Amino acid sequence: MTTGATPELAEAIQRGYDRRDRADTAPTIAHFEALLAEHPDHPVLAYEVGGAYDTAGEEETARGHYERAPALGLDGDVLRRCLCQYASTLRWLGELDESLVVLDRARREFPDSDSVRVFRALTLNDAQRSDEALAALLTVVTVVTVHAEATDLGRWAAGLRGLAQWLADGRPD
Repeated sequence: MTTGATPELAEAIQRGYDRRDRADTAPTIAHFEALLAEHPDHPVLAYEVGGAYDTAGEEETARGHYERAPALGLDGDVLRRCLCQYASTLRWLGELDESLVVLDRARREFPDSDSVRVFRALTLNDAQRSDEALAALLTVVTVVTVHAEATDLGRWAAGLRGLAQWLADGRPD
């Protein structure tokens, strides 16, 4: 979660999460803003501030932080989460094409990510591209079928994978 953070900074970030109250986000925003003020070019903190504003429903403010974090060098799993959240923010702002651009980047960088597939499906659905959205979700479902303890869909996994591909291909004859 805290790529490139000292143990002290990682602990401070965790404190922000531990004290988070989704009904009153102002203290969380203040906590992460204070950390960012102390470490103004830290990519993880830029992302965390964006997430705090996003949780508060302040998508325009979150957007700037989500854009800044990768530019500062955010990488790894935190980058994946940032791209998903940024794309979701763009979706909430009605910027569906931009959301898909961000998610396409995330797919290239994290091709096995179920979270990227799900966030992309949400954007595709909002863009009235329901077959593509359903295909993306079915892909996630069929990945889960590998883990028999997680679902009882294993019996239909091959069929669901085929249906997902057929939808993704535009329902060919």
